Amino acid sequence: MDEKTLEEIQFHTETIESDENSPLHLIREKEMELSGQALAVKKQAEEIVAQARRKAVDIVREAEAEGERLAAEREVVVLAEVEEEVARITRDTEKEIADLEEVISNRMDDAVDFVVGTVVENEGR
Repeated sequence: MDEKTLEEIQFHTETIESDENSPLHLIREKEMELSGQALAVKKQAEEIVAQARRKAVDIVREAEAEGERLAAEREVVVLAEVEEEVARITRDTEKEIADLEEVISNRMDDAVDFVVGTVVENEGR
């Protein structure tokens, strides 16, 4: 309790001891009762605020954990998608290389024939 409250209680106690039946005594008695109720309500409000703060901390902690879990799940999905895309690009590239090697192989004979023909023609001149 704070000092002011203690002084009020002491004052009220002294008043009660001096004159128990006066209207002032009854008013002071009621003031003490209300003061006690106000302190009880204040304590209750402080406890409610403390509980709310604890609950808020728990909610934030749970939200962070949920966020981390969701991020980890998404990371797995994205990594699988990236690996699939890399595999597709690799397959496509290997197919393009094979196609180009086939075209080169087919044209190689034509290129050799052309070079030989050109050399033979130039020798005959």
